[in-house]
Amino acid sequence: MAIMVPAFVFLTLFVYFPIVKGVVISFQNYTLYDMTNIHWIGLDNFRAIMTDINFGFLQIIINTVIWILVSLLFQFLLGFILALLMKEPFRGRGIYSALVFYPWALSGFAIGLIWAWMFNGQFGIINDVLLRLGLISNNVGFLSDPRYAMVSVIVANIWYGVPFFAIMLLAALQSVPAELMEAAKIDGAGPVRRLFSITIPYIKPTIVSTTLLRTMWIMNFPDIIYAMTGGGPSNSTNILATQMINKILQFYDYGQGAAFGVVIMLILFAYAIIYLRISATKEDATI
Repeated sequence: MAIMVPAFVFLTLFVYFPIVKGVVISFQNYTLYDMTNIHWIGLDNFRAIMTDINFGFLQIIINTVIWILVSLLFQFLLGFILALLMKEPFRGRGIYSALVFYPWALSGFAIGLIWAWMFNGQFGIINDVLLRLGLISNNVGFLSDPRYAMVSVIVANIWYGVPFFAIMLLAALQSVPAELMEAAKIDGAGPVRRLFSITIPYIKPTIVSTTLLRTMWIMNFPDIIYAMTGGGPSNSTNILATQMINKILQFYDYGQGAAFGVVIMLILFAYAIIYLRISATKEDATI
């Protein structure tokens, strides 16, 4: 029992206390401009962030949903394809795996800076390639045009997140019994049938856990957006996490920043419960 004390103290100091403190601050008037006037204001911070005419709360929610769903879908599909390709041994597999997994070792903010340079409207490499291929006649402001900004940051996030699914799903695929696959092959099941009838059901627990975790990470992952656009232009890439940072770093309003944090926490809590219940229901229905 005594060996659990350090872990409990660590979690209390660096996890539970900051969460509780953040929730308390979300109900207070807590701005850096007036630190002597910190007081309880109830739900005023939540009303303020939801009625802010300069930063439409509904638009931020829509941006967050698009950011999560599109990123998650393509990260999972591409990661699954890579895992399937790397499952069987081939020459140079080690080097290929290292190249695939490399982005996961980099800082998200650094990834954002790299892609910001690539998408630069004046000297970015993507504009240069598209011009040379004749696909565009003039430079495109990928990060300065609201029509392309969200697509640009999502592309960067997909590239960054694919290795996570590739790593996790590859480990799960290697646990599928070879005897089961051989038996299905002997019975005449083709590759597609084996994939959907054996492989995917067998690795379903990994799929459920990885998609759940990755959804939470994407929602709490403003690094790429903040490095590339800062939430702009015209709030076209502003999500809940970036607006939380903006409230603290630009407006020094810790109360409203904490309110955004509480909203994120409640959404993720509700999502986790619903997602796990749906997954459990589907699993029970197949038994």
